[in-house]
Amino acid sequence: MTNVKQQDLLDKAQAVRKGEELPVGSVNEWLSSQIQGISGEPLVTQYSGGASNWTYCLTYPEKSLILRRAPRGTKAKGAHDMNREFTLQQALKPVYSYVPEMLGFCDDRQVLDSDFYVMEKVNGIIPRKNLPSGLSLSPSDTRQLCQNVLDCLIELHQVDIEQANLTHIGKGQGYIQRQIDGWSERYSRAKTWNVPSGQKIMQWLQANIPTNERICLTHNDFRFDNVILAENEPTKVIGVLDWELATLGDPLMDLGNSLAYWVEQGDDFMAQSSRRQPTHLKGMFTRKEVIDYYCKKMSIDVEQFTFYEVYGLFRLAGIVQQIYYRYHHKQTNNPAFKQFWLFSHYLLWRCSKAIKQQRKG
Repeated sequence: MTNVKQQDLLDKAQAVRKGEELPVGSVNEWLSSQIQGISGEPLVTQYSGGASNWTYCLTYPEKSLILRRAPRGTKAKGAHDMNREFTLQQALKPVYSYVPEMLGFCDDRQVLDSDFYVMEKVNGIIPRKNLPSGLSLSPSDTRQLCQNVLDCLIELHQVDIEQANLTHIGKGQGYIQRQIDGWSERYSRAKTWNVPSGQKIMQWLQANIPTNERICLTHNDFRFDNVILAENEPTKVIGVLDWELATLGDPLMDLGNSLAYWVEQGDDFMAQSSRRQPTHLKGMFTRKEVIDYYCKKMSIDVEQFTFYEVYGLFRLAGIVQQIYYRYHHKQTNNPAFKQFWLFSHYLLWRCSKAIKQQRKG
């Protein structure tokens, strides 16, 4: 590993985006009444993103805190539920050490115009599209990192949900059917004139729903850029973030979701151009190696992973198309979304390709 100042590797927040400022006075007053050992007013910065919940870093002389709140504007029913996100992590922390410590939840609109919660700040490295400048892992270190991240997902899927008192967070049985129905409807509603209908993919998914459904705690957004690595040992995972979508679901569906974002070294230009995590590095598992490693460690015998692969890709196409729909109808003018319709095409093509390969096999 390249020698660099550790401070240069740590994930850092930036200036708060215009229109997303916090009312520092009322928030600080509430925090001071809830959390011991802080003084003065915090320096407030914000983490990149913002398509989902807004995340801030509040730096006091004594310590730094993380504040999560819902974005402003109309929200889908059940979306951005800060209390659910807070209580889920609070219950999970004793049995899954990678969850940050929850410090407080507030639903008082006199403090902030949104429910919010505060948690400890876990200092470390977040492996985003590329590793931080100055950090270079050998192929063997990269492979160890990949294995350690997958082990965190496996450990999550092995959590005893009854012991953790989490049996209430999702409906459980029938999860696969609900996901296929839900994403088929969401894609169809977000369809624009310049993308395929996706009907053949939807029909194939409906016709190939596995009869064997497993239920466990699923993250549903498990990627490298949602884990935190130790600053002095960057192959070691010390935190897992963004529990907004966690529920009781099928573990292989969760793995399929993760693999939809998994861009490996030999993938085509379209995949490489959409890469959001460093899975292209020499030493990383291929998607096939991920599946083999996961299933062996989980003692799951899966004859054919194609259904879960296609589901993950189709779900991602639905997410991409929902974002593009907003751009197409001038509900957002973010230029980054202008070409998203091309990725809808690409992801559906990947679905069809996987289905054809299964038929040939």
